[in-house]
Amino acid sequence: MLGEVGDFELLGIRREPGKPPQGIMARGGKYAGSATVALTKEMRERLWHRVRKGRAPPPGLPKAISKAEWLNPGITARVRYLRGEPKLRHASLQDFSDEGT
Repeated sequence: MLGEVGDFELLGIRREPGKPPQGIMARGGKYAGSATVALTKEMRERLWHRVRKGRAPPPGLPKAISKAEWLNPGITARVRYLRGEPKLRHASLQDFSDEGT
């Protein structure tokens, strides 16, 4: 299977000590999986500024990811992932943009 690059909605970020941060992704309003955040330091800092403390998770997400930090809607992420899988696998977040910038 080959890799593919596509645009996904970035819903939140899961940061755990000792692990790379993971972006919580959706497509068409439905949970699509997570992607390792593979951004430069400057881009990661830009992304961390978009985290909204105390924001509730979007509906329809698996309970296992409830401990993420949630973002305001409107952030689109460019993700490289393994093609042909129902959920994101071996995925990495390459870039992001939002409607506000």
